[in-house]
Amino acid sequence: MNVKEAFVSRRSVRRFLPDSVSKEKIENILEGAAFAPSGHNIQPWHVYVVQDQKKLSITKSIIDSIKDGSSKNMKTEFDYYPTEWFEPFVSRRRAVGFELYKLLEIGRDDFEARDKQMQENFHFFGAPVGMFITMDKRLATGTFMDVGMFIQSILVGARGEGLHSCGQVAFTKFHTLIAEQLEFKENEMLVCGVSIGYEDTSAPENALRVEKLQYSDFTTFLS
Repeated sequence: MNVKEAFVSRRSVRRFLPDSVSKEKIENILEGAAFAPSGHNIQPWHVYVVQDQKKLSITKSIIDSIKDGSSKNMKTEFDYYPTEWFEPFVSRRRAVGFELYKLLEIGRDDFEARDKQMQENFHFFGAPVGMFITMDKRLATGTFMDVGMFIQSILVGARGEGLHSCGQVAFTKFHTLIAEQLEFKENEMLVCGVSIGYEDTSAPENALRVEKLQYSDFTTFLS
């Protein structure tokens, strides 16, 4: 597919088929993402690709921590969301949640079903491949732009390989558990998790189509 088609067709898929993904496809994605820009070419990212038993082990450690209550004391290494939401962002956020739970037929007050759906994050939504992207936490705030462009390159690159993906900040709360599983280096910080695989087109949650702004809504042309 051409570049624009890859960008436009990229979206967060929340249910994958169990079909395996070849190592060649993963390598192609990462080879392309390696060309993502970064300030002074510092290339501050590191990627852990997990499959099979390692992926299951990470899932088990997170789910166990939720069940025994220890997850309540876990915190992310950085703030991804604001402490107080405001317009227009709060409305956009609510719209996505509303449409997702509507498709899944989960009621607004069905907290048990909502929690169960949230925990699907930690099962990688059934995807056969998971990735964890890290950076050195001693670097500055601007480094998040570099890593963000790198992650976007992975997500768009997946489309080029006929795959779908889902970027997942939900994993960052469990930084400590994942750091132990993957043996992070000192000062290494989890920035994002990514699930990659083939979309399950029969899953109702994958019918979700979020509203995107037109470029004219956020662009000012000057001459």
